[in-house]
Amino acid sequence: MTQKTTHPVIETTKHPVIDTSKGPVRGSVRDGVAAFLGIPYAAPPLGAARFAAPEPHAPWHGTRDATTPGPTAPQGERRLGSLDMAPYFGPGWIRGDDYLTVDVRAPAAPAARPLPVLVFVHGGGFVAGSTRAALYDGSALARDGAVLVTLNYRLGVTGFLDLPGAPANRGLLDVLAALRWVRDEIAAFGGDPGAVTVFGQSAGATLVAALLADPAAEGLFRRAVVQSGSGLGAFHPEQAARVTEAAARALGVAPDAGAFAAVPDERLVGVVPDLTGLDLRTATRPDPLVGLSPLAPVLAEQAAHTLAARTGPLDVDLLVGTTAQEGNLYLVPQGAYAASTAADVEATAARSRRRPAELLAAVRASARPDASAAELRSAILSEALFGAGSRALADAHAAKAPSRVHRYEFTWRSPAVGGLLGAAHTVELPFVFGRTDLPELYGDAGLLGPAPEPSAKAALAELSSWTRAAWIRFAATGDPGWAPYDGTDGTVRRIGAA
Repeated sequence: MTQKTTHPVIETTKHPVIDTSKGPVRGSVRDGVAAFLGIPYAAPPLGAARFAAPEPHAPWHGTRDATTPGPTAPQGERRLGSLDMAPYFGPGWIRGDDYLTVDVRAPAAPAARPLPVLVFVHGGGFVAGSTRAALYDGSALARDGAVLVTLNYRLGVTGFLDLPGAPANRGLLDVLAALRWVRDEIAAFGGDPGAVTVFGQSAGATLVAALLADPAAEGLFRRAVVQSGSGLGAFHPEQAARVTEAAARALGVAPDAGAFAAVPDERLVGVVPDLTGLDLRTATRPDPLVGLSPLAPVLAEQAAHTLAARTGPLDVDLLVGTTAQEGNLYLVPQGAYAASTAADVEATAARSRRRPAELLAAVRASARPDASAAELRSAILSEALFGAGSRALADAHAAKAPSRVHRYEFTWRSPAVGGLLGAAHTVELPFVFGRTDLPELYGDAGLLGPAPEPSAKAALAELSSWTRAAWIRFAATGDPGWAPYDGTDGTVRRIGAA
């Protein structure tokens, strides 16, 4: 049955059909959740269009099958030491032209009123990731009463390399196009277009921060969640130009959009590892990604600074937070954590800030008196990559929208990698998405460590249920269930066991 009302009933048939403005899509129902996968929100970015702004997708004839996952953005393999990160990064490059798509999951049973909408922007260092990652199956969020939209966007060189003759931040333009699709189409899936929350994690969260400062995003979402992102995570054009020059040299082409348009995707993907590790520090700016990725949004001013300078109130609610030990992910699985020395601590600080002595002093002051070199090194990475940028974003937003900012710190500690991984970057995701039952997250290489005993398994499920409820409550009302952030540490909600 095709639905055309503004608040339809997705009938609990095996393959419900929903009308969109481009044509009908056929989904599937399982365990009370209707899923519609691989719906295009923009035309395939092919040839020279890889370096252009997204264009509208052409209508299709007949009913489009949306029962199986679609292709992904071109990307290379990405590893993090001994951890199996496939549930986070997904299966890699699944080839196909139509990869600028969304997946929609919604309750199959009718709701009394339109539901809050959660639109997720995945992480992956701006060079990897997709909706096909197992962690982002948001069926649990849909069963709890939300409509979840996950999206693909251009990655790597096509998404973020700053090129003369091409619009900047094409991956971010894709996210904007997906949000416009949500505005125009989500009512047909039972969602409320007036209650859209965009949320992202890591690179995706930094893109959400950029959206908060982008006038083009105004009116496309009511609320935002920044999970382990940064309002200070963009490259300045001077830094981006270094990456462009290095990419052009490696490919043997001119550093402009016309020349890059002639390069096949395989070579564009293959050049990314050659760019990793570039020193992007300038006389006045640190490398906001500390060498971990050569690509990022390119902004003349950081998002947090743009928000701080804006006049007038902000009509967006914000939830922003980090994990307690973000930096562990970049040290523990690689064996670098336990091997850390005082020299490593100082070198990490030097790469992280223009005034490394100040950063090192601040981290030491906040750490335990007996903190090891490994703990200090991880804390410096945590602060440089996510901590400072999250605070700056929260402070700037709170100054313009008092009582409309909430902060959290996710403190649950994973026993993975011999008990060392802890509350590392990404560990909150299984709890937010209700995926603590995912088998791939356990075992010797699993993000959540050894398979838990039944009592521990129940505790994980309970923490996940609480976290999902907070995210959905925030999406519906702007209040996740704790006091708004007032600029003090006492209003930061700790989530999980210490």
